[in-house]
Amino acid sequence: MTIWPVQHAKARFSELLDACQREGPQVVSRRGTETAVLVPIDQWRRLQAAARPSLKELLLSPEARTDSLAPPRGTARRRPAVEL
Repeated sequence: MTIWPVQHAKARFSELLDACQREGPQVVSRRGTETAVLVPIDQWRRLQAAARPSLKELLLSPEARTDSLAPPRGTARRRPAVEL
């Protein structure tokens, strides 16, 4: 992977895109620290598909996956009860 300083990435963005398509992922750094990665769209879609299980995989998995299916409980703000 090639590392591009942010100044070069901004000035030569078209070249950065071409390198990404030709060579694969390109790293952008800010002040010497790796900050972001530019990846080709087909590779990004494969990564997204691999990271998110399908409904069939969720239903057939041996461990419970309810945490990812339902929002956490008890986080809603409640109004104070008014005594009658």
